[in-house]
Amino acid sequence: MLVTFRSTATESITMFEDVAVQLLKLMGATGRIPGALGPDDVPLALRQLEHATEQIKAGTHVTPARPADNEDAKNEDEDDEDREPPVDLATRAVPLLSILKRAAAAQAELVWEAKGK
Repeated sequence: MLVTFRSTATESITMFEDVAVQLLKLMGATGRIPGALGPDDVPLALRQLEHATEQIKAGTHVTPARPADNEDAKNEDEDDEDREPPVDLATRAVPLLSILKRAAAAQAELVWEAKGK
């Protein structure tokens, strides 16, 4: 399933549900879809997600492995030298951080909902 994030202050972005839920939890939300943050809640969510991504980049934040990143999947592809490295959660957070920054500056809400049910 896909999750779309939108705000009146920004364009919308769409990401896979598993990544969206992880990012929502890092920014202090429950991870439930659909959901929303009011204008007063956006700055705190931004600070929490920025802090979490800094920890991820520094290697001090533990994030659960995605199924595609587990040992079984790695063992199946050991001989595949062309395999792309997995994209870390801090990198996946960049578009959401951008939306949160602009929503905070505009004192706007952030809404997320499922797409493709």
